[in-house]
Amino acid sequence: MSVRLRDIAGVIRSKNAGPYELTLDVIFDDPAWYRRVVDSRFIDAELIARLYRVGEDDVLHIIAFDPAHALKITLRRALVAGDLGETDVYGAQQHAPLVDLELNLDVP
Repeated sequence: MSVRLRDIAGVIRSKNAGPYELTLDVIFDDPAWYRRVVDSRFIDAELIARLYRVGEDDVLHIIAFDPAHALKITLRRALVAGDLGETDVYGAQQHAPLVDLELNLDVP
């Protein structure tokens, strides 16, 4: 069975991580869901690269931060923040591909 990330994560957001990088945060209210997602390894560089239409080498980090029940994903920006043609200098609108992400996990 599958579950949407937005149904199990309390926070899904993106933000500026400097002029060359974006950070995506997924924070879970329920430690059990967090652990299930992390242990499944479903969210990996290949998936993020596909969702964001970038190379896997542009997915710089995927860090599981146990104390906050959170995943932090860092991507290289396609354009430098504020550069001509760049449309989201704050990086606040880049989390959308994660919102409807369907994860194939065992659901209790």
